[in-house]
Amino acid sequence: MFIRIADIADVAEMFRVRLSVNENKATMADLAKYGVTPESLPKMLLNNGRGWVVEIDGVIRAFAMADADKSTVFALFIEPGYERQGIGRKLMNEAEKWLTEMGCIQIWLETDRNPQVRANGFYRHIGWTESNIQPDGQVKFIKIIHSR
Repeated sequence: MFIRIADIADVAEMFRVRLSVNENKATMADLAKYGVTPESLPKMLLNNGRGWVVEIDGVIRAFAMADADKSTVFALFIEPGYERQGIGRKLMNEAEKWLTEMGCIQIWLETDRNPQVRANGFYRHIGWTESNIQPDGQVKFIKIIHSR
């Protein structure tokens, strides 16, 4: 397993991973409603955001993205078959470390509010606190981070 900073050449593979998940599913049309498109992600990576990808045997199997201007972990997705191997925790550590370096103090993320979605338990387990339900029905989690 190799974690590295994502670049714009990774965007197609990041979308492949995003569309492959079994929980918190979304289509390209669903993602576009939130402004997440093959055109918007490169802009984010080049401006106020950063992404990380996990390569296993030379293939991207997971990724995370964070936005320092909004103090958010924008995405964290793992391809089915690669879950429960510590990948999510490692990616979140990278995102939290970078957001701390960028001066963020309180960070947030949103995910499917369905309590059966494993991500909710994962976020709680690693120190995130459920905040509230957003207008779009997603649940918001927050975390206070400190300088390391």
